[in-house]
Amino acid sequence: MFGWFKNRRRQKIRQTPFPQEWCAHIERNVPYYKMLLSDEQDELKGHIQVFLSEKRFEGVHGVEITDEIRVTIAAQACILLLNRETDYYPGLSTIIVYPQAYMATVKSRGPTGLIEETKELRLGESWRRGEVVLSWDNVKKGAADVQDGHNLVFHEFAHQLDAEDGTVNGAPRLEKRSQYITWARVLGEEYENLTKCIEGRCPAFIRPYATKNPQEFFAVVTEVFFEMPDKLSHCHPELYEQLKSFYKQDPVERYR
Repeated sequence: MFGWFKNRRRQKIRQTPFPQEWCAHIERNVPYYKMLLSDEQDELKGHIQVFLSEKRFEGVHGVEITDEIRVTIAAQACILLLNRETDYYPGLSTIIVYPQAYMATVKSRGPTGLIEETKELRLGESWRRGEVVLSWDNVKKGAADVQDGHNLVFHEFAHQLDAEDGTVNGAPRLEKRSQYITWARVLGEEYENLTKCIEGRCPAFIRPYATKNPQEFFAVVTEVFFEMPDKLSHCHPELYEQLKSFYKQDPVERYR
């Protein structure tokens, strides 16, 4: 019953007129939008409206949350949702926006067994407790170049998709249980091969951060899938096909 009311409410939101000023923000800040088919653009606008109605934004360190910030982030987050059923990142409640890269406290266990705290410069984070943290400067930089394989919003929201099945392990929720076998084989092999390549100082267009762990591998290759699809499909065809099946999109066609 609650699901029926939620879906009906979302349908009404998607059918409301999309503000012209929001279109201006998207066209100016998210050039990837212009690569979408017209029906995909319409679908994206509906997703943006639902996303913004359900998620809260908080600015820190002097950031004043504006429609430009909200719409620019929402548009990129919702590109990952096109062409498939979605519950709009159900584990996410809040997007925290810093003006630029920020220092985060990192806890780790030292050699003596004691917990140590260090500071680390970060561009963004995705937390399982319902928050995504983003640097506004890097949100804009990541969106500006649609062919460099770097997009902060794609990366952090891929982590949110990864977490939808209850665990963050580089395997998002797939449609069928049988799909996990192929997913684990392909992404596992690609992860191991990239790790060996980086350790051997071989040239690789997928950046080394992807070898940190399987969940970062999924987030990084999501960026590459959308922004460097020709290269990914040519050099890693099985990996491309797995991502194409999951996202139900074929970015190669958008770059032709």
